[in-house]
Amino acid sequence: MFKIFYEDITIGDQSDFGSYEVTKEEVVDFATKYDPQPFHINEEIAKQSVFGGLCASGWHTGSMMMSMLVQHMMEEGFASMGSPGLDELKWLKPVMPGDILTVRQECIDKRESKSRKNIGLLKFKTEVFNSKGVTVMSVIANAMILKRMQP
Repeated sequence: MFKIFYEDITIGDQSDFGSYEVTKEEVVDFATKYDPQPFHINEEIAKQSVFGGLCASGWHTGSMMMSMLVQHMMEEGFASMGSPGLDELKWLKPVMPGDILTVRQECIDKRESKSRKNIGLLKFKTEVFNSKGVTVMSVIANAMILKRMQP
């Protein structure tokens, strides 16, 4: 099941992954439930906004990134034990219906947990790109990962 452990990750490791097509229906559905600002749910109002059209909530963009990230971790066998949180989150450009999002992640720091001997702590810079290769979101996130079991 798990193939990649704390010991297998080095600072500077980078991977590109994911492909998520943003649909109008999903943008409106997510926003209706969680962020019902008019520029996320009403095309006419959105055309008059600073975005120039219907755009995804930043929280929706984060959710789409998370979907791609978890899928990638599962496919690779990453021994993830969750996250204690984010250090930074920036929504840089609007995400529009029709965009196809991709992700780039780089390990920028790592250390052993002081309180849990079987856990390592990683810090990742994660960027989300739209179809034109423009960065639409960036995150500095912390992750917990299992260490390889010692015999």
